[in-house]
Amino acid sequence: MARVLFLSFLTTVSVEATVGQHAGGKVFRLKPENKQDLQFLKNVSHTGKVDFWHPHSIDLVTTNWTVDFRVGADWASQVQAGLEKIGLKYDVLIENVQSLMEKQFDQNATDSTGYNYERYHQWNEIESWITKVTIKNPRLISRFEIGQSYEERGIYVLRVGKRTRFMKPAIFMDCGIHAREWISPAFCQWFVKEAVTNYGIDSTMTALLDKLDFLIVPVINVDGYVYSWTKDRFWRKTRSRNSGSNCVGTDPNRNFDARWCTIGASRNPCDETYCGSHAESEMEVKAVANFIRQYRGIKAYITIHSYSQMCLFPYSYTYSLASNYKELNALARNAVKVLSSLHGTQYEYGPASIVIYPSAGGSDDWAYDLGIKYSFTFELRDTGRYGFLLPESQIKPTCEETMLAINYIAAYVLNHPY
Repeated sequence: MARVLFLSFLTTVSVEATVGQHAGGKVFRLKPENKQDLQFLKNVSHTGKVDFWHPHSIDLVTTNWTVDFRVGADWASQVQAGLEKIGLKYDVLIENVQSLMEKQFDQNATDSTGYNYERYHQWNEIESWITKVTIKNPRLISRFEIGQSYEERGIYVLRVGKRTRFMKPAIFMDCGIHAREWISPAFCQWFVKEAVTNYGIDSTMTALLDKLDFLIVPVINVDGYVYSWTKDRFWRKTRSRNSGSNCVGTDPNRNFDARWCTIGASRNPCDETYCGSHAESEMEVKAVANFIRQYRGIKAYITIHSYSQMCLFPYSYTYSLASNYKELNALARNAVKVLSSLHGTQYEYGPASIVIYPSAGGSDDWAYDLGIKYSFTFELRDTGRYGFLLPESQIKPTCEETMLAINYIAAYVLNHPY
């Protein structure tokens, strides 16, 4: 009975709160083939009624790119009519967004004792977990509050690794930069669980924790994450107020000081890729950037996103290749190879500007330019069938395979000091 009540509560918070917005909504996928197609995309983008699930800067979209976007039920038929009128081929990835939202939670899953890592969790549950997992594992975990969000919620780093009297090389990994990408925080929690469970049992994990520290931020964009549970499941940005505009929030992954707002970002506060009033204008971004700048010994930066099944590395803000491109490319290739060995999940890899789209102000470019030579972005499952509504039934396989890739990169970093 407790499990049934718990599931009912989750459904009430995350689904019914946005019924009016998403009932009957659809997600379309299309690939523009000519200038007329591109103009159609620009026109619908200016209506404010379309949510681009891969928020390209529309002015940069070419005929080589696939575009996914969500529209509400009140406008879906008009969009379809427009697509058919110009002969632009399309697929309907999701026929009814609300229906899929209701199916995201696995009604048949059973709760284990303690924290259930095969479910999505609200922020208050994650915050409580951060405290408890630290208390239960004092030899392996230390907790730091590195700042507060715009709405005064704590932003935490968990340092995971065997305590020593000396500073160890570190790998910084963050999750939840974009609020609606729920599989991202789920992975950071999974990683911590695997680390503390397998230390002293699994030789690979034991060696990594003995010789490295993992600095993990379970959720960076905590305000946005809360909002995605309580108000709008597809909220992406922070929740800061923008002077002179009624539109709320900044895209934190366009707000880092990496060729800030020069390409693939918007200066319009109403846009999903709004870069902010200036670099590091967001308290969440500033907290993370300050911590990384001040913490000596960070050798790798990994940021977890969804969706697309990609392993990306610098650069995003230019088509120029990173100075150690060959090394990064080989490392990404091998990481996705080991990832696919478990469940057969196929990933693309390469420089972000080439593989996905150009954009400035990203955290991975910023970390790389700071001197962290191993800098990666993972876009987890899937490729669009569920998008941001990845079912809970896929949390375990997604996290299992991603662990293999992260461990591979960590072992490489450990064996290639600089």
